[in-house]
Amino acid sequence: MYAIIATGGKQYKVAEGDIINVEKLGVEAGQTVTFDEVLVVNNGSVQVGNPTVSGASVSATVIGDVKGKKVIVYKYKRKTGYHNKNGHRQSYTKVKIEKINA
Repeated sequence: MYAIIATGGKQYKVAEGDIINVEKLGVEAGQTVTFDEVLVVNNGSVQVGNPTVSGASVSATVIGDVKGKKVIVYKYKRKTGYHNKNGHRQSYTKVKIEKINA
C-alpha cells in the first residue's frame, strides 16, 4: 500500500514505515502531523484524486529537523573584479510515515 502526498510544493510517494525529508514544518520532534493533500492511494486498487482523494490522509511522526547538503553559490562578472562566494544549506523536517488512512 502506498500513497502520493503533496507538501511544501513537492510530491512524495510514501508507504507505511518510510522515513522522508520534507520542507521544514515548524513542528516539535515527537509530535504527530497529518498530511491531508493525498493525490493517489493504492491499496490493491488505485484511487486517483481530482485533485485530492476525499477522506484520505496520511499520519506521520516528526523525528526532528535536519539540514541538507551544502550548495555553493558563486557569482562572477568578468573584467570588473567582482566575485562573490556564498553557501546555502536547506532546512528539512524528517518524518516517519505511521499510517495511510484511505
